[in-house]
Amino acid sequence: MSIIVKNVVKFYGKQKALDDVSFTIDEGKIVGFLGPNGAGKSTMMKIITGFISKTSGEVLVNDMDIDEQSLGVRRIIGYLPENNPLNLEMYVREYLLFVAGIYKLGKNKDDKINEMIELTGLTPEQNKKIGELSKGFRQRLGLAQALLHDPEVLILDEPTSGLDPNQIIEIRDLIQRVGKKKTVMLSTHIMQEVEAICDEVIIINQGKIVAKEKIENIHSVVEEKTQTIIVEFDKTVSQEMLVKIKGVQKVVGIDKNKWLFEAPVSEDIRPEIFNFAVKNNLTVLSQQKKEMSLEEVFQQLTK
Repeated sequence: MSIIVKNVVKFYGKQKALDDVSFTIDEGKIVGFLGPNGAGKSTMMKIITGFISKTSGEVLVNDMDIDEQSLGVRRIIGYLPENNPLNLEMYVREYLLFVAGIYKLGKNKDDKINEMIELTGLTPEQNKKIGELSKGFRQRLGLAQALLHDPEVLILDEPTSGLDPNQIIEIRDLIQRVGKKKTVMLSTHIMQEVEAICDEVIIINQGKIVAKEKIENIHSVVEEKTQTIIVEFDKTVSQEMLVKIKGVQKVVGIDKNKWLFEAPVSEDIRPEIFNFAVKNNLTVLSQQKKEMSLEEVFQQLTK
């Protein structure tokens, strides 16, 4: 296991930010860590990276205890905090040299800096002051410093926060590329981002873990009361006729000859739809059961 969290509790004064949190993240996985604002995401990430201490519980990173082997854990973790604190008066290359010195990269530091500048697309900006960089390039620089010492584990807190759509895609692609060889834990509010790059999802709400599942099975963590089926016919048919099909609760037109049917989970309406088509000289061109999206699951678990 890369990250093991056992029964972690964190108090800020009398306020309990984390309530008996436990989960594991396997080596080589990209895991989305989701939750509404104030749910405890950043607190948990700061504990894993050693920035703050927990009140109780246990955290292991690559079998090293975060309390007993703090420096060892920090050597193998790359961390991009939510606010990405940077010295705006330093130049890009100067800042990376500073970070390389902290990690004692030695003779290889220039090669590693050049590699990170190229990997993160900072080449045209490498001789600028950080204060002159756009938000997107500052995020790239934050990723470059997090990756500079070639960490085994990458912790990214809102890595695409405040970026425009093109910048989001660029940073997302970069995370996917580097994530092939590392364990990545990332926090984000962009559900499409999680669906695009993550292997698994952990959802936290009010300091408690409410779901942990593979991305393709995330719909299974909530009990669905209705099922949704999308059907396309070869000919035009009226909505009034469709709502009379046995078991159908609701029918909504999506496109020409394409309809969305809602029915109780307990009833399989697909045979009834086929029978209706046969009786009315229609052909069913396609029929697809729509699973709940990650966004819908998230809303149900955190509302």
